[in-house]
Amino acid sequence: MATEPRKTDDNERLNAGADSFPHGLNNAFLFALFNALSFQIILNSPMVLYAKTLEASATVLGILTGMMPLLVIFQIPAAQYISRVGFKRFVYAGWGTRVAFIFAIALVPLTGGFLDKTSRQGLLMMLLFCFNLSRGISSAAWLPWITSLVPAPVRGRYLALDAACVNVASFVTFLLAAGCLGRKPQAWQFAELFAFSAVMGAASLVFLKRIPDATAPELARASSQPVPWRAMLRYAPFRKLLRMVIAWSMAYGGMTAFSVAFLKTELQMPESKILLVNSASFLGGLCSLWFLGSRLDHLGSKPVLTFSFVTWLLVSAGWGLLAGKVWNSSLALIVGLQVLMGLFASLVSMSNTRLAMAVVPTMGRNHFFALFSVLGSLSLGLAPILWGLLIDAIGQRRSLWLELEWNNYSVFFAAVAFVFVVALVLSRQLEETKAASLEELLKEILIESPQRIWFRLWPRA
Repeated sequence: MATEPRKTDDNERLNAGADSFPHGLNNAFLFALFNALSFQIILNSPMVLYAKTLEASATVLGILTGMMPLLVIFQIPAAQYISRVGFKRFVYAGWGTRVAFIFAIALVPLTGGFLDKTSRQGLLMMLLFCFNLSRGISSAAWLPWITSLVPAPVRGRYLALDAACVNVASFVTFLLAAGCLGRKPQAWQFAELFAFSAVMGAASLVFLKRIPDATAPELARASSQPVPWRAMLRYAPFRKLLRMVIAWSMAYGGMTAFSVAFLKTELQMPESKILLVNSASFLGGLCSLWFLGSRLDHLGSKPVLTFSFVTWLLVSAGWGLLAGKVWNSSLALIVGLQVLMGLFASLVSMSNTRLAMAVVPTMGRNHFFALFSVLGSLSLGLAPILWGLLIDAIGQRRSLWLELEWNNYSVFFAAVAFVFVVALVLSRQLEETKAASLEELLKEILIESPQRIWFRLWPRA
C-alpha cells in the first residue's frame, strides 16, 4: 500500500544543515548592526548625558536606565499571542512602533523654547516609556524565533557573530555621538543625534523583514490550558539559571549609567570625552569574538560565566579604588576598565542566552523564554533605580576608612562587588551537560589559542 510522503515544516527545512546557518540568517546580523546604531543612542550614555543637561538626579537616571528592562514584564501576557500572530509579524510590529517613538523623542530637545527642564524631563520619560513598552511586548518573540531558526550545534557561533555586529555598530555610534556633541553640546545637537537613531531604526526594519520566519510547535499553538508557571520555576536547571541571572542583573544593572555619571560628576569629563571613553567598552565586546568565537559551543557556558564573574569582581573593585581616591584617575586606567566591562558583559550575555537555549524544553518554549527574559530584565531594571536611591541617599557625605574615601560612588562600587560574589557562587551551581571545567577554559584561552596565533604568524621557510 502506498504511503503519503511526510510533510516537512518550515523549521525542518531551515535546519536541514544542523552544523550551518539557515539560508537568509545573514539578514539577522544586518538587523543587529542597524538596530545597534539606533538603540545605543536612546538607551545608553547619550541619553544619560542629555538627561544630565536637564539636571536629572541619580534616581531619575536610574529610572531612565531601568525603564527598558522593567517593561520586559509585558512579555508574560504577550507570550500567549506569539503563536497566533507569528514570530516575524509580532517582532516587526513592535519594532516599527518603537521607531515611531524615536522620531518623537528627537523633537524633545527642540522644545526648550517653550518648555522648562522639568517639563522636558516629563515628556522625555513619557516617550521613553512608550518606546520601551512596545519593545518589551514585541521582544517576547525574538528568542523563541532565533532558537527555532538556529541549530543547536552553532548557536554559540551565532551569538558570537551577533555580539560582534552589535559591538562594531555600537563603537561607530559612540564615535559619531562624540563628534556630534563636542565639548558643550546644544539642544539641537542632541536632536540631530536622536534623529540619526530614528533613521537607523527604520533601516533595521528592512533587514528584520527579510529574516526567515519559523513556526511554533503544533501543540503549543493548539493548547488552551493555563500556563504552569510554578512548574516551570520548579524545573531545576531553569531555576538555577534564573537565580544566577537575577544576581548578575542586580550587579550589572547600574554599572554603565553610574560609571558615566561618576565620570561626569566627579571627574568633570566633557560629554565628547565620556563617549569616546565609553566606546572602548564596545571594542572590548568585539574582542569576545576572538576570545571565544565558536569555542563557546564546546566549552559550554558554565566555565565562561565563572571566569567572567571573577573578572567583574576585579573590575568593580578597580572602579571602587578610583572613586575612593586610592588610585589617581588616568585615561589609560579608565579605558582599560571600560574594555574589560565590554568584553565580560558580552561574554556573560552570550553564555546566559546559550544556556537558556540549551535548558529550555521545546514545548512551552515561548513561555519559558518570556519568564527568563522578564525575571532577568526586572532585576536589570530595578537595579539602577535602587543604586540611584543609594547614591542620592549618601549624597555628599564622605568618610575615610582603610585609606579609602567612602563616598556615594565608592560605596556603590563596593556594594556591586559584593553582588558579583553572589553571582559567582550561583554560577558554580548551574546544571549544564558537556560543560568544560574552568581549568580547560583557561588552558584553551590562555595557552592553546595564543600558540595557534604565533604558529600562523611565524615565518615559514
